[in-house]
Amino acid sequence: MTISISNTFKKLKNQCAFIPFITAGDPNLEITELALKILDNEQADIIEIGIPYSDSLADGPIIQAAAERALRNGITINQILELIEKIIPQISAPIIIFSYYNIILNYGIKKFIVKLRIIGIKGLVIPDLPIEESKQIVELCDKNMIELVLLIAPTSSVNRIKKIVVNARGCLYLVSTAGVTGIKKELRSDLKNILDKIHQISKKPIIIGFGISNPEQAKQVKLIGSNGIVIGSTLVDLLSRSTNNKNLDTFQEFCKSIKEAIN
Repeated sequence: MTISISNTFKKLKNQCAFIPFITAGDPNLEITELALKILDNEQADIIEIGIPYSDSLADGPIIQAAAERALRNGITINQILELIEKIIPQISAPIIIFSYYNIILNYGIKKFIVKLRIIGIKGLVIPDLPIEESKQIVELCDKNMIELVLLIAPTSSVNRIKKIVVNARGCLYLVSTAGVTGIKKELRSDLKNILDKIHQISKKPIIIGFGISNPEQAKQVKLIGSNGIVIGSTLVDLLSRSTNNKNLDTFQEFCKSIKEAIN
């Protein structure tokens, strides 16, 4: 049985977690299934799966385009959940679902979270969920043993970070940039100071994402003390060009390079 997000970090101890992100259904569900198997084989510690959404405000152009393609191809939330339910017994890494709030609202909040528990999902990220409106989601996630991972912006005040820490489960997700996701040439110079500030407030593991796109940046984030790195846009871009198994070689090699960089 797959372990929880919290227990994954306990098991890793001082190692940095490799947390790849992919958009479900881009370029198709068959490639999504193959990608999940590759990520697990390449020792992803946690896997994050994005549910495509038409108004993904937190995402940069690469992930937005992936979501648009998936939706244009008729990919539905039910198809995605069915695929995950089918493949999850073959995956050893815990899976986090990344979903915008409207998707969950339209599906039915309680119904959605119960469904995640039934199919074996371990965590949930809702990028547009304000902390002030998170009470119902937190309670439902707790009841269903889904760890709600909350985002911390680099501009968040100490008081706001404290509120987030109280409601977050599993780990804290520090956004490395004030903008959207995507490939960035450089990480912000004050990232270590922000990370240290959060570490002083909470003992929870802290993962960093949004803008990490290559092995050098991954290593840099590990060295400043992050407990995990999330890489999405580069992986999503590589998958978008994959139409058959052979084209997944570059995707697999990139995963190897990230894992090596943070070991």
